[in-house]
Amino acid sequence: MGAFSERIAIVTGASRGIGRAIALELGKRGATVIVNYNASPDAANEVVQMIQAGGTQAMAFKADVSTEEGANELIKAAVDTYGKLDILVNNAGTTRDNVIMMMKAEDFDTVIQTNLRSTWLCSKAAVRTMMRKRYGRIVNVSSISGVMGNAGQTNYSASKAGMIGFTKALAREVASRGITVNAVAPGFVLTDLTKDLPAEITEQLNKNIPLGRWGTVDDVAQATAFLASDDAAYITGHVLVVDGGLAM
Repeated sequence: MGAFSERIAIVTGASRGIGRAIALELGKRGATVIVNYNASPDAANEVVQMIQAGGTQAMAFKADVSTEEGANELIKAAVDTYGKLDILVNNAGTTRDNVIMMMKAEDFDTVIQTNLRSTWLCSKAAVRTMMRKRYGRIVNVSSISGVMGNAGQTNYSASKAGMIGFTKALAREVASRGITVNAVAPGFVLTDLTKDLPAEITEQLNKNIPLGRWGTVDDVAQATAFLASDDAAYITGHVLVVDGGLAM
């Protein structure tokens, strides 16, 4: 029996990258995991199968969590299927990078809606059921870009900084009901989106990281699982930076 053996968890944007790693880690630790996706059913079902192969329950659920309807449907599916929701990991996100003079308004709006609005919508729906149970863990996947800022990412940095402010405000609102709200802020992490970067770029970035390497999705998943666990019961409103010392 794992540490999460009786916990029901939702991970948004869990079909690939960091979200996939978090879903697999929570499943490995015994949680029943709802694997949310929007456009990659095959990848989401693969995650479900991997979790089930480890002996725990999982299901995939398609929802655009940047919409109120999608977010509400996702939370409702968890509660209707399993009777409760213990853990929500707000990971769904996207990028539309460009310098501000070249960035289109719709690129700003899309990133804010996908990254920040989805976090607000899913948390609002989840808090309703968590408050009744007087228990909950919400972990928001922010970014080092939201801590330090990053050129060419005014939209993304704003969305991720917004998630940090949201985390602290919501933590204050729901603490009396036994719900903790925290964030992880990954630094440079190797994913499908970054693995093909030219070696010279990777090496240059490594020079700025005290630990001398990029992070892995598992580095972020381990940190997220900690904040979602009972071991972190007295931690709320915190931003756990997982960046190899980059922002130090």
